[in-house]
Amino acid sequence: MAEQSHPEFRVPTPASTAALGALSTEPVREVPIAGEVPRFEIPGWRTRYGVVAGITGRGDGGGRGFDLGLWTDAPVGEVMTRWRAFRHAEHFRATILGNQVHQTVVAWHDDGAGWIQIEGVDGHATRTAGLLLTVTVADCIPVYLIDPVARAGALLHSGWKGTAGRILERGVERFVARAGSEPANIVMHCGVGICGGCYEVGSEVMDGCGVKWAGPGPWHLDLRAVLGEQARGLGIGQISTSQFCSAHDRSLFFSHRASGGRDGRMVAYLGLLEAASGQVG
Repeated sequence: MAEQSHPEFRVPTPASTAALGALSTEPVREVPIAGEVPRFEIPGWRTRYGVVAGITGRGDGGGRGFDLGLWTDAPVGEVMTRWRAFRHAEHFRATILGNQVHQTVVAWHDDGAGWIQIEGVDGHATRTAGLLLTVTVADCIPVYLIDPVARAGALLHSGWKGTAGRILERGVERFVARAGSEPANIVMHCGVGICGGCYEVGSEVMDGCGVKWAGPGPWHLDLRAVLGEQARGLGIGQISTSQFCSAHDRSLFFSHRASGGRDGRMVAYLGLLEAASGQVG
């Protein structure tokens, strides 16, 4: 079901992307969704594109909150109960999750049922309605991609290593190779993650992400800004960026960095709605 990235994609030439330098990045604030599961959605995507796309939150239940981390010291029964509630919040026949390794493999999914767990994958893509793609995050950037023309969706887990390794380019490769996408038709949203003011890094991270630095450091890196620049270079047509920060908005979200490694995990999700369900506006 899951395949490795296709090698035949060609990045647009500088001449073809020269006009994109002025392409602005739209600021977006995810909106809370009513219900037992604390979650926030990208506004407009459900009705405009027939896509469910958002992220779970901390919630107000006290303790660990709505922690969905599978590899923590949280009691297994409590975590699985929260996962069950999350999976039942929307009606998808399959929920797909990878054991993330901070690399750039993007798996393509044609079908599935139940809860599907894949090893060594940091991104997922599909043209099949009814599959809910998920990644776990607690500072890293969830990158949502939708091509409304080819009817394809993807969700990427992009920390500094994934950003440096250009996982976004791998996701666009998938769309081009498997869905026949034109990059100009792709809509991208950089979701809830740590902001540049809160993300203090060393020179190896700055170098890896291609950002110039000077002075003794440490430095601050805005991963969403780097991803936006990469998107412009790839010819992506529309770009938006969440205005939430997982670190300084910790009342709403989890942050590994701000908690000293003690916090839980959110789940970012994206799924193409089935028109027969009547959910597509």
